[in-house]
Amino acid sequence: MKKLACLILTIVSLFAFNGCKNGEEMQIDDNFHPRIFDNNGVFIARTRVINQGQSAVYNGLTFSPKPFEKTKIVWKVDGQQVSTDTAYTFTPTAGGEYELRVEATYNGQTSTRISNILVSPDTYTPKDYTHVIMAYLSENGKATDIDWSKVTHVAFNGARVISSTAIDYSKGNTNQNIDEIVARGHINGVPVLLGITGRLSGIDGWSLYNSTDFGLSINTADKRATLIENIKTYVANRKLDGVDIMMTDLGNDSYDVSAEMTRSVAPFLNELKAALPAGAIVTATVTVNYLHWEYLSLMAADWINVHAFEDGLTVGPGAPRGQPSSLQFMIDAANIWVNTKGYPKDKLVIGIPAFGLRYDAIDANGNNLSWGSYGYMMYKDIVAADASAPQNEHTDKIAQGAYYNGLPLVTQKADYIKTNGFKGAYLWAEDYDVAGTSSLLNVVSNKLK
Repeated sequence: MKKLACLILTIVSLFAFNGCKNGEEMQIDDNFHPRIFDNNGVFIARTRVINQGQSAVYNGLTFSPKPFEKTKIVWKVDGQQVSTDTAYTFTPTAGGEYELRVEATYNGQTSTRISNILVSPDTYTPKDYTHVIMAYLSENGKATDIDWSKVTHVAFNGARVISSTAIDYSKGNTNQNIDEIVARGHINGVPVLLGITGRLSGIDGWSLYNSTDFGLSINTADKRATLIENIKTYVANRKLDGVDIMMTDLGNDSYDVSAEMTRSVAPFLNELKAALPAGAIVTATVTVNYLHWEYLSLMAADWINVHAFEDGLTVGPGAPRGQPSSLQFMIDAANIWVNTKGYPKDKLVIGIPAFGLRYDAIDANGNNLSWGSYGYMMYKDIVAADASAPQNEHTDKIAQGAYYNGLPLVTQKADYIKTNGFKGAYLWAEDYDVAGTSSLLNVVSNKLK
């Protein structure tokens, strides 16, 4: 038993550097590379987010060989030495991004651990703009999906209403996702909105048919008040700049239920705007289908995001394969809110899709086979499957063909939005886009700046 115990302790010593005899340090030769053990996990996060005035504590570290008598410990912030202790507390005086590193040096060899610290500023000045250029992140979007120099606003679909008294914020709360988006936004002078919705059907950002979680949570004054108090608290705690009411719970077997939910958007928007601090941005993302007639006045919104893509004509059994989000459909969709609803163009931000429609099976006539024979693809996945895709709007290299908005079509759309006096454009969803010269957001930004 004694031999077994010693064997176990010997194995443990590879990690803890303690031998079988208590208090005896493992023998270290001159070629030994020093090690830093993060016992409290303070270096685990890729980026650590704090608010200006808060501190980030880095403790619980152990070093081998033991520090002071054998190992030199140095802490640096942005390359400048700040401490030689075994622990360090970082307390910033201004917002920004900082690199903190601890180095352990023994006999000329150095081990390093690095932490990026993002400090959300107390105050910031939003950048000037002539048109709204909004990157709308899906619930899976991250701060790293955004080129902050290209946008004036960001919305994150981080709040899903699951009942009249409950909202699921988990996508934003995980790994400080919403905190990082807000911090990077404010450092770059970009306001960040919280997108509130019900259940979505998937990539296209449209409603899950017959889902009424959100719609029936705002159809009475008492339920709206409960929901608004929940949202108000979250917006304040997360330092968000406002809210987009992404009203997607519009498709229901009962027209009366759908109409009731649609009519509830206006009072919800009005009451939410009154409850949030002065200067908070409140917008609504609206449909262009048959239910547009049912919206009451949304003029209290700072602007209205028009879901001006997906005409619905290229899906369903026997539907011809084709472009679901053409330039003409965008024009017609935008004009519903101008000519039919009477809204000024400078109140409207027009949606552009960063996803495409994929056909998986076709019938004998070459048309879509059934309700289950098509799906949606992110633009970045389309580009990955066909390197020439950015210069086109159709590819036959994916299943039975895929249709999407490529660079030429998005250029036409952005030109139309600008020359016809609309307030701007939003891209759904920015985390579907690609970086570099094939980016759809780059086109929108370059045209609308």
